[in-house]
Amino acid sequence: MFAAAARVAVRALSTAAPIAAPASAAAASAAPASVWKLGKLNHVAIAVPKAEPARAFYRDVLQAKVSDIQPQPEHGVYTVFVELGDTKIELLEPYGKDSPIQNFLDKKPDGGLHHICIEVTDIRKAMADLAARKIRALSKEPKIGAHGKPVVFLHPKDCNGVLVELEQA
Repeated sequence: MFAAAARVAVRALSTAAPIAAPASAAAASAAPASVWKLGKLNHVAIAVPKAEPARAFYRDVLQAKVSDIQPQPEHGVYTVFVELGDTKIELLEPYGKDSPIQNFLDKKPDGGLHHICIEVTDIRKAMADLAARKIRALSKEPKIGAHGKPVVFLHPKDCNGVLVELEQA
């Protein structure tokens, strides 16, 4: 599941606005190095109507290490992180009636895949580069995410139907 989600995200980011190839090998060697790089898959987020039953499933049935339920009022969610080696699953329960997760659950009451999060080496340079390629961010500035690092979401219509979160590595 994670590998497939990562392939979709990388394909979305790499195919959304192709770059013309240099006219010659000399031009290629003179081109500046990339100003930002895509990193590892940080997490896959799953919207759930209630965090505790989902948390219990991963903890008790699948024997995973799970965090406590953490309120994130500034993001309108409760979060639970399920540790999976060098990546995670993020369970998202709505926090308040204006939660973006509630909008998702209104359409899919049982929950489901909400977004994927990929680390980047420089979030501001990534945002500027992606904007130049007509990839829309859902906010003008990064916000501090659940891990205490700057994050920004990319519009799913520009990413092959996938809501992509970029997180500063």
